[in-house]
Amino acid sequence: MTDARLTVDPELVVSPVHRRTFGSFVEHLGRCVYTGIHDPGHPTADEDGFREDVLELVRELGVTSVRYPGGNFVSGYRWEDGVGPVEDRPARLDLAWHSLEPNTVGVDEFLRWTRKAGVEPMMAVNLGTRGVLEAVDLLDYCNSTAPTAWAKQRAANGSPEAYDIRMWCLGNEMDGPWQTGHKTAHEYGRIAAETARAMRQVDPTLELVACGSSAPDLPTFGTWEREVLTETYDQVDYISIHRYYEIKGDDTHSFLGSCVDMDAFIDDVVATADGVRAALKAEKRMMLSFDEWNVWYQSRAASVPPAGDDWPVAPVLLEDRYSAMDAVVVGNMLITLLRHSDRVTSASQAQLVNVIAPIMTEPGGRVWKQTIFHPFAQTAALARGSVLRVDPVSETFPTAQHGDVPAVDAVATWDEETGTGSLLVVNRHPERAQDLTVDLSRLGDVRVVAATTLHHDDPFAVNTADAPDEVAPRAREDVALVDGTLTMALPAISFSTVALARG
Repeated sequence: MTDARLTVDPELVVSPVHRRTFGSFVEHLGRCVYTGIHDPGHPTADEDGFREDVLELVRELGVTSVRYPGGNFVSGYRWEDGVGPVEDRPARLDLAWHSLEPNTVGVDEFLRWTRKAGVEPMMAVNLGTRGVLEAVDLLDYCNSTAPTAWAKQRAANGSPEAYDIRMWCLGNEMDGPWQTGHKTAHEYGRIAAETARAMRQVDPTLELVACGSSAPDLPTFGTWEREVLTETYDQVDYISIHRYYEIKGDDTHSFLGSCVDMDAFIDDVVATADGVRAALKAEKRMMLSFDEWNVWYQSRAASVPPAGDDWPVAPVLLEDRYSAMDAVVVGNMLITLLRHSDRVTSASQAQLVNVIAPIMTEPGGRVWKQTIFHPFAQTAALARGSVLRVDPVSETFPTAQHGDVPAVDAVATWDEETGTGSLLVVNRHPERAQDLTVDLSRLGDVRVVAATTLHHDDPFAVNTADAPDEVAPRAREDVALVDGTLTMALPAISFSTVALARG
């Protein structure tokens, strides 16, 4: 065991904790919607066909917002297909995932689901195969209080009151050659700016997200952000950022150190956005919407869509089974998001159910929590008040992709109003435990309310429907706090939480 240390200082405030940091993502992809959130034949299905057992876990997960309906799916989506009488809705080819979309669940159903789940909807418009008019029509349908044709149609479809959706994504991953309607940065920047202007003519208070790069290793990264923001800077509030990680080959060291790359990616996008701001002499600072992030094993066969003449409804796609190690990396990604809360003010883990997801279901059957459910739920529950910068000091370990990586990473939060706070910490060292010492004296007289650690002797252990709690946080009774100094042992490959309270 080696030593690690950090100090929690309530004066070192990064920013307030943003509730939108704990967003998720529902796309018409695989079994996320059909047999995921929506399964009319399930014993717990409500009057709209939504699974109550899934809704209960969504609430427990602590999700605050949900991005919809894509993702790659949105770039070929005609939203009008998903409103009105279900029996009259057309089935369409989904080119993104080579599936048949029955349009059983559409705009109204999804928005009813968000109200049941208690989450904020984040709507994406199609700028791949459609454009300005269709985006404005969707906005009119969802938000208009004037007696427009679309508002009357919404009322006739059972929703007389406007949905008042605040946050809108202007397309999805338009830099990606895989995207239906893929565009150059100039092409996308122009249509995004035109769409944003038109949407703001309807409602100038909307929060709009322009598409950033899908990954930092794309050849257009950096220049894409610069060109897109040059066109859209005055019209949008956010630039999006997407990133996924997986074990490549047997390189678990680099996988455990993934957040070194995530930190650098965020810093590079911020620098590019600030460069555009300086060139345009603009006053506002562009925020980041990290609206796709997770561990995703894209190299596995489960990520390959169907092909040929088979266009199935809700095929099994991207149903990764997550390990204890994956959960630790996800916990570290949440730490990274919080650490950058001064600029990353919204985020969406992709996705919510079945598809690279924290929640898994059997059609008509059981539901269970994947390992990655736990760090998300714990962080969403504990992070309140302000994010505090902490600078852990620990040993490092070598990685092929990221150089030498510090074993311990952490972030703290503190709510002065309630006198409560939290410490979130990972030991990402692949072999060695760390003996952590935390100086809490600057918080005054505090006590440990609860402490947990997520760790498994087999880092590749997973949860299943038959063993849903194989990997889960375990309560710690051995955390000591004496004279303002907290000590705790951190097992190798672990995610730990400490809840604190004054007095």
